[in-house]
Amino acid sequence: MPDPLLRPGGDRAAFDADAFYHVLDAERSQRGLTWKDVAVQAGVSASTLTRLGQGRRPDVDSFARLVAWGGFTADQFVHPPKHVQEGGFMTNLPAYLRSDPNLDEQGVQALETIIRAAYDQFRRQG
Repeated sequence: MPDPLLRPGGDRAAFDADAFYHVLDAERSQRGLTWKDVAVQAGVSASTLTRLGQGRRPDVDSFARLVAWGGFTADQFVHPPKHVQEGGFMTNLPAYLRSDPNLDEQGVQALETIIRAAYDQFRRQG
């Protein structure tokens, strides 16, 4: 059976467990919850969240529950190999920002300006 994560050239798509954990932690913090609260609300075990904090991947059911709990999309955390990606982060920045329901147009423009200025500064240094 073909591997659905296998891309042309043999590269695999990658799950970004660190990004997933950091986004969960930010959402937890913003809601003023403990990790135990998150486990109860999302319907996952506390040990699942502990394993995530250790850089391990969740099982698919836990991933689905946590994505639903946070209001995220699964594709935020699954990335195709670099040679398959269309455009870079800066190319897609406006779309990323506009997909956030917490930002109005003024917020999107302000963040885009700040991020682009920081990116340009660091790119010149590197």
